[in-house]
Formats: sequence, C-alpha cells, structure tokens
Amino acid sequence: MLIDVKIPSPGESISEVELTRWLVSDGDIVEKDQEIAEVESEKATLPIIAPESGKIAIVIELGMVKVNEVCCRIDTSFTGKSLKTNKVDGKEDVAEKETIKGSDAKAEELKATVQTIEATNQNVKVTPLARELMQEYNLSIDDVIGGLRRITASDVQMVREVLSKTDPIANPMNPTLAGERSEERNRMSQLRKKVSERLVTAKNTTAMLTTFNEVDMSHVQEIRTKYQTDFQQKYGVKLGLMSFFVRAAVEALKLHPMTNSMIDGDDIVTPNYIDMGIAVQTPKGLMVPVIRNAHTLGFADIEKEVLRLATKAREGKITLDELNGGTFTITNGGIFGSMLSTPILNYPQSAILGMHNIVDRPVAVNGKVEVRPIMYVALSYDHRIIDGKDSAAFLMDIKRMIENPEKLLFGGDDPIKKLIGL
Repeated sequence: MLIDVKIPSPGESISEVELTRWLVSDGDIVEKDQEIAEVESEKATLPIIAPESGKIAIVIELGMVKVNEVCCRIDTSFTGKSLKTNKVDGKEDVAEKETIKGSDAKAEELKATVQTIEATNQNVKVTPLARELMQEYNLSIDDVIGGLRRITASDVQMVREVLSKTDPIANPMNPTLAGERSEERNRMSQLRKKVSERLVTAKNTTAMLTTFNEVDMSHVQEIRTKYQTDFQQKYGVKLGLMSFFVRAAVEALKLHPMTNSMIDGDDIVTPNYIDMGIAVQTPKGLMVPVIRNAHTLGFADIEKEVLRLATKAREGKITLDELNGGTFTITNGGIFGSMLSTPILNYPQSAILGMHNIVDRPVAVNGKVEVRPIMYVALSYDHRIIDGKDSAAFLMDIKRMIENPEKLLFGGDDPIKKLIGL
C-alpha cells in the first residue's frame, strides 16, 4: 500500500514553505513516527513525520514547496524489512538471499564499468573530514561515487557552480584565477526574508526614535552574587539579568501604558496584559519568543521561561504560538559586547528596550568619583503615539527600579529575599 506524505502547514496564513533537508535517502526503510525531513517557514522549522513504516520514495527536491503538496510516498509492503540480515529460526530471510544472489549475477557486469571510471575518480578532491569518514568506514573514492545512484537538479547546479569557479572555459573572467577576489551567493532562508520584511516595514511605517540612559548595576550585581547559589538550589535555574529587566519593564509599562500599545488603523489598542518578547539569536537568525502574561510571573518563573523558550528557539523546536503576538520586547546586545545601539521596533509594537554590556566607568557619587558597573539602556519607540517626555520617563523608571530593586515590592521584612522568591 502506498501512502502519500504531504508538506505540513505551519499556520493558517502560510501557503508556502522551504523544504530544507531530507533526513533519509530515496529507497530507505523508515519507521512509523520517524522524522524524515525538515521544512522551514518564516518563523519556525518543522519536522515531517513518517505516518507509517515502509520504504520511502522521494518525489520532490529541496526548495520552495506548497503546503499540502506530496513530498514523498511510503510503500508499507516493505514494513518490517530492514537493511540488516533478518533471521527466522536461525535461517536467513529467503528474500534477502535472492537479492544477494541477484547482486552476484550483476557483479561481473559492473566490474568493467568500475574499472573504467577508477582513473577518473582519483581526480576527485576529498575534504579531510570526508577522508576520515571514508577511512573509518573502509570506503574508497570509487565506493562513494559508485553509491550515488540518484542525481537531482540541485546536485547538477551545485557541480555547475563549483566548476564555474575553477574552470577557465566555463568562467573565463573568474577573478579567483588570479588569486585576488571571490564571492559566494546563497539564497536567503524563509526566516531571514521574513525578518528583512518586518524590519523594513517597521522602518518605513513608524516614526521611530531612540532615547538613552545609563544604569548603575552595582545593586543588581550584589544581589546576584549574594543569592545565586540559594536561588539555583531552590529553582534549578540561574538568577540572570533578564528577570530583573523583565520585572522592571513590567512595572514601567504599568506606569506608562502607551508604551504597551500599538496602532491599528485609526485606533490605538492598549492591552490590559503584558506579553514580553525576548529577542534570541539562533543559528538560523533572530527570533523573538514571547513570555505570556509576564506581569503575573516572579523571578524564578521568568528565568525558567526565558531558558525554555531560548533553548527551543536555538534547537529549531519553537512553535508559531510561542512566537506570535507580544506587546513589548527586550533585546540584549550586551551578550555580544555591544555598548550602545538603536534597536528597531518589533512591529506592530510601539516600543523596544535595548540592554547592553556592563562596563566599569568613573561616575560622580555624592560629590566623589567612583568606579561603578554601568549599563547604557536604550528605548526605541513609535513617536506617533509615544511622546518624548513619556519615553524619557519610562527609561527613568527602569533606571530607578534597577538601581533600587526593593522598589519593585511594597513592604516585607526582607524585600530582597521576597523579590527573588527566597
């Protein structure tokens, strides 16, 4: 029985995705629920799962494909067979014996062909890693080339591109022949194209402006040093900087609700909740997972959620529901050494807070010069609905609460311990 396997839909509004990788080869035996391929949408990478066990026949090549298009077929009549020798009651599987016998009959016919191409194959360049694998598996160049039974259009194009860089006839003007200059051309991924579109939309649609301030991180660093061990033992996660800034942003957004708003046509929409986007750099590009109802979470819950979402994003397992929405975003360029930046709005949101690296700087404290750990913070905002006065006041409240974390709470015998949940 043949079963069609179709390209999955990552979301209602998405009709086309990119088939980026086959995890199996044409003719392989696959098991039910095995991941056989990966597709990438504008926001996430999704696996294609084998619905049944059987022999796979790939029908489309890598590239842009339509949702619900048939990508392969599985012949379930091969269920239970494998590449290994099957034995029943100590005897080898009869069908496999016949296969081996048939292969022996063709051996002489193939031998002449192999001998003819052996000399040509010796001119093939082999990378060090490939050579190590060949030695590990006891394979020669002829074995590897002989095992390539299927040539796709992408294989031909790849070879053409390689030859065009090295063959004077195919590319007579190639500057690499003089050892001077070269270039590579790679197609943008779906994620990169979507990020590009959103950045251009934010730039062209909003009246974006950025304001700055500086924050003395002394008190936060003291808290993290003093309570880090206890916090980790109790909650199983580290007490990081992000939880402080998420909590401070939540309180500042309550004081300045327009910063949590967005424009929809002729209306200004102000949610009565705070869904906090956290920018995460992944191998495939920038993603912004969303912490739902951040205004209800304590330090430990924030740290756990940040870790969970960031891990899923970097592993390519994040879902669309975990990326959609958001009312405000925080991005931390400091982890890459950035001292100052003007972050671009995560449209249609109206504001984004930028964190940066912490550097010891001389500052005036009570009339004296002291060296303190200072972070510059930036707030980019849509000037159409947020005035300069309000943006400056927002950053001042961030500064006030980070420099005096006990102000995030009201009352309590030990406000610092209550603040971090000990």
